Amino acid sequence: MEICFTKMNGAGNDFVVLDNRDGRYHGLDAARIARLCDRHRGVGADGLLAVEEPRPGSDADFTFRYYNADGGEAEMCGNGARCFARFARQFLPAGRTAMKLDTLAGPVEAAFVGDLVRIRLSDPHDLRLHLALTAAGRALTAHFVNTGVPHVVVPVDDLETLDVRGLGAALRYHEAFQPKGTNANFQRVLAPGHIAIRTYERGVEDETLACGTGMVANALIHHLLTGAPSPIRVVVRGGETL
Repeated sequence: MEICFTKMNGAGNDFVVLDNRDGRYHGLDAARIARLCDRHRGVGADGLLAVEEPRPGSDADFTFRYYNADGGEAEMCGNGARCFARFARQFLPAGRTAMKLDTLAGPVEAAFVGDLVRIRLSDPHDLRLHLALTAAGRALTAHFVNTGVPHVVVPVDDLETLDVRGLGAALRYHEAFQPKGTNANFQRVLAPGHIAIRTYERGVEDETLACGTGMVANALIHHLLTGAPSPIRVVVRGGETL
């Protein structure tokens, strides 16, 4: 299969982006997507974004299909939504400053502010605070919220020496979050309203440089635990403060 793709990056999350409005890439199964995202034998990416026509009866401009690096389809992706909207803008009539996306997590709205993209995610749900968990032999206090995809947030004192991959995998597959599993985030408070995070992403099965839905989950948890008002500054692993 010949594939015409665009490579995009949002705050350190990188993606292979396809225009699939005519369905030409419906033959891309999980194994082929995983090969495309493979950083050694393929293009290399945290995931694949596909622009498709809206589903029947939808008032969205496009359907946003998102596939993790392992080839499995996920509900949505925050930084991916920003890249998706920037890419799909070329298919809108000139002068349009907003679009609506149909995702498995519900409707997502994108607005254009100059060259930037502002995303309104689906409403968060399934909030659970102060969970007592044991993972990788450690007793933890964790917090959970779904911001389009599931996220567990663990406050820590030291981000630099933390085994994000080992502890992240233990939380990702923890029985408390089955059957779908969860993304795992580790949060250090730098000051009220200013946090640093590291994120282990489900489907990538490793740490990523940023995660949009994870950033939102961490900001919400920080607000709920401390009362810090919006906006909350979040330092991601790629070095950006968002």
